[in-house]
Amino acid sequence: MLQNRNARIGLGLLGPMIAIVIVAPVLPLPDPTATDAANAFASPSAEHWFGTDHHGRDLFARTLLGGRVSLLFGLGSTAIGLLLGVPIGLASGYFGGNVDEGLMRFMDLFLAFPSLLLALLILAVFGGSMQYAILAVGLVFTPRIARIVRGSTLSERNETYIEAAKARGESHTHILVHELLPNVKSPIIVEASIRIGFGILIGTSLSFLGLGAQPPNPDWGYMIAESRDYLYNSPWFMLWPGLFLSITVLGFNMLGDGLRDILNVEIEEQ
Repeated sequence: MLQNRNARIGLGLLGPMIAIVIVAPVLPLPDPTATDAANAFASPSAEHWFGTDHHGRDLFARTLLGGRVSLLFGLGSTAIGLLLGVPIGLASGYFGGNVDEGLMRFMDLFLAFPSLLLALLILAVFGGSMQYAILAVGLVFTPRIARIVRGSTLSERNETYIEAAKARGESHTHILVHELLPNVKSPIIVEASIRIGFGILIGTSLSFLGLGAQPPNPDWGYMIAESRDYLYNSPWFMLWPGLFLSITVLGFNMLGDGLRDILNVEIEEQ
């Protein structure tokens, strides 16, 4: 990975960012929810490295701890998408026929909607909360992952090792899990690394709309939403969460591009 330019850049951006976010709870940070109206809109200083917001809350603590929420959102939604999309894609590509037609037409129902709109529709049914927001984005990711796995499965299902497994009398489950899945893992790994970045971005968008993490808990999207009215007299209020969000999403996208080159994966939806 270190020999690939995109992977190096992705790791260079993500390494420090993820490390800081992970160790944030054990650092001697101010209470991110503690308000101090007399100290509102304080400029960056030795006491408040990133300044304070309109309630006097420390932006350094809120930015670091808000990153945990965003990272959890990206990882959680991607995990749900993989848990649902990989079995659907494997079954669709392996069995073909009516199974393939039925599963893919069902997936097409989800693909007919833009990602953010579909997430909003799902949240309208289940209600707005962090858990349901992660579930909604995971469901949004499922069709894309399923179609990518299906495409790879279609190119593998007629290989000699599959025919040999059938000749040995192996069950369909054994063939799917122990024969096909290890041989289609490369596009899954690449897609997962890219989906995490998209998950963070969509999760931040939902929090911006008030449908993700709920106040007063810190979250990058919610912090950006709060800062809209104070952009000109307090630019650092929006700067820090926006900067951290941009670096994280860019890092995952660059890492995904690097993994695609390393694993020699050409992702095609068939």
